[in-house]
Amino acid sequence: MFFFKKKENKISDFFTNSFVDIHSHLLPGLDDGASDLDESIELIKKMSDLGIKNFITTPHVLGDIYQNSSTAIKEKLQKVKDELLKRNITDVSIDVAAEYMLDEQFSLLLEKNDILTLKDNYILVEMSYFNPPLNIFNILFEIQLKGYKPILAHPERYNFYHNDFEKFYKLKNAGCLFQLNLLSVSEYYGKNIQKISKKLLNLGMYDFVGTDLHNTKHLNHLESLLTDTNKEQLKLLLKNNTVVFKK
Repeated sequence: MFFFKKKENKISDFFTNSFVDIHSHLLPGLDDGASDLDESIELIKKMSDLGIKNFITTPHVLGDIYQNSSTAIKEKLQKVKDELLKRNITDVSIDVAAEYMLDEQFSLLLEKNDILTLKDNYILVEMSYFNPPLNIFNILFEIQLKGYKPILAHPERYNFYHNDFEKFYKLKNAGCLFQLNLLSVSEYYGKNIQKISKKLLNLGMYDFVGTDLHNTKHLNHLESLLTDTNKEQLKLLLKNNTVVFKK
């Protein structure tokens, strides 16, 4: 059940109307996010109720699992935009990029400059949860050589770095920006990930935030995070999203 009225003031205080969510999976049938158009619209409407009005949604581009072409992603975006207008939902803005797995397919796309950016030259990238690419720093160098700025999605979720914290510093020194998943500051992904996210947050290593929203379950947990304490701790990152990515 979605109890909007009880938390209306707190929700409206947490996100400004200009905040831009730069990580979500709202396009229908492309990945493990929204399964169909109705679910896409429902998630967008409920996020709008939470105060999130601007989206750059980021379907996975991941090897043989999610072989989403830039053309296919743009076509699904247009379907969502058309449906929003059809339903007279005009108070939200939605655009598209992608969340690129740093794999062989990504290297081929990078070589062809077939990349959907968040805005200007920012790219959202991710790694396998099992292990990083052996040539991770070469890939980051190639990304920047092409004129792009890599933003690493949810670094706190890569368990293989938890006991080798220097790797986080090395990634930052290599020009990699960090995006915090909002749910990571809770126990949603586990206490250890919460602990690492808080540590990275306290060290000022994050640059941006994102919901990484896939479904209603994520949405309901996100609602529980909208507290004054979290607002204070995250306010600079929330502002960064607005300053960098608002049209």
